[in-house]
Amino acid sequence: MTARIGIVGAAGRMGQMLVREVAATRDAALAGGTEAPGSAALGRDPGELAGCGPTNTRIGDDAAALFAASDVVIDFTVPAASVAHARLAAAAGKGLVIGTTGFGAQDERALAEAAARAPIVKAPNMSLAVNLLMALTERVAATLGPDYDIEIFEIHHRHKIDAPSGTALGLGHAAARGRGVDLTSHGVRARDGHTGPRKEGTIGFSVARGGGEVGDHSVMFCGAADRVELVHKAHGRGIYASGAVRAALWLAGRKPGLYGMKDVLGL
Repeated sequence: MTARIGIVGAAGRMGQMLVREVAATRDAALAGGTEAPGSAALGRDPGELAGCGPTNTRIGDDAAALFAASDVVIDFTVPAASVAHARLAAAAGKGLVIGTTGFGAQDERALAEAAARAPIVKAPNMSLAVNLLMALTERVAATLGPDYDIEIFEIHHRHKIDAPSGTALGLGHAAARGRGVDLTSHGVRARDGHTGPRKEGTIGFSVARGGGEVGDHSVMFCGAADRVELVHKAHGRGIYASGAVRAALWLAGRKPGLYGMKDVLGL
């Protein structure tokens, strides 16, 4: 069965990648796309805009109409928009794949409420390899135990608006699960001045922003006599589009619920 996939933000850089990925994927068809009111892309064919040929659809500004026309909608926008789209998914009973990061506690509650009525895949990173890295991080954290200090480093382009990245936080949560602790009480996001010695059992984060870096993530397990590093380096954003479309195909026809990429990949 062919899944009809809609793209919100279809004229943006990530949106165009998603359009091309849908066009190149068997068992997927583009249902249409949306952009903000007043966008110069309104009325254009998203396939022609993305350079993959006509799709016989048009970019509009009515997200509710996009959900009505789609089996699954993919959303890489901002938290407020993603929450609004989750409510539309719940109202329409349609699937939603969310690659947005930077959600607050209230946003998370709203997404969970929407997932009671619609199938939603939400992941801080849609890359298949990064999700494997998260699974490995949890396993290594459990195996090495508290004798190894855990530090997470990430670097992204200068335009990224949240820090640490959603992926870094996802890795932190994976490490915390492996240790059987809560990241909220064990995570350390900033160090400055006279901090004193490192507190045992904490999970530290370091963040860098600059240039056009797509995204590098490292998880370091630092022992007294050795160090283990798990590293992922993204060379292009196509990995996120590929994973998101794979998630959309998996999600089509699922029961309501809040799923992650671990569910999609069977990890």
